[in-house]
Amino acid sequence: MASEKIPDWATDAVGAILNSVNLKDPFTFHHCCRVGRASRKLAKVLGMNDFEQSVLEYSGLLHDVGKVVTPESILFKPGRLTDDEMTIMKDHAAHSAKIVEALAKDSVFFRFTLPGIRYHHERFDGNGYPFQLKGERIPYAARVIAVVDTVDAMTNTRPYRQALTMDAVIAELKRCSGTQFDSNIVRAYLDALPQFENQEDPVAGEIIVSRILESAA
Repeated sequence: MASEKIPDWATDAVGAILNSVNLKDPFTFHHCCRVGRASRKLAKVLGMNDFEQSVLEYSGLLHDVGKVVTPESILFKPGRLTDDEMTIMKDHAAHSAKIVEALAKDSVFFRFTLPGIRYHHERFDGNGYPFQLKGERIPYAARVIAVVDTVDAMTNTRPYRQALTMDAVIAELKRCSGTQFDSNIVRAYLDALPQFENQEDPVAGEIIVSRILESAA
């Protein structure tokens, strides 16, 4: 994997996709940017090389872009979704992968991002979606994104839910370790949490997110 090249146009292409998301749903746009940044940080902690860190970063940036297809009545609903609405909402991972497949036709690099995007809602115990994959059958990138995606969701306020404190988030990660999440990844995340919180200087790759944020300003 490390021998593959990140295409020169990658950042511009991802920025264009994310700016389209921003026009419909600024929250999802900023969520994707945060998850992309956090995915790279966690990938580094897990010992991945620079190329693999980039794959995780771009996978995180693109994991929810399929929500542009989700009806606004569902995406912005302030209350609990019905079962039928939840089924439609769950399609966003497949829609995200379909959007990225267009880039993957011209780039091996973007093919590497597809597993993390397509399977980031699978659960380690097999009760996730869309394919109920279990344990190590879930691509490693998807298991990484599942942790940082959930942390970001829990720490940001939505119309239907207030943000949780970090103590509550940590307790939830521990509770769901081995069921929703890969316990080894949870352990690595929690061990590195002080490092993440105290890190003021941009890590490698955060320039990508900064450029995307600036283009949307």
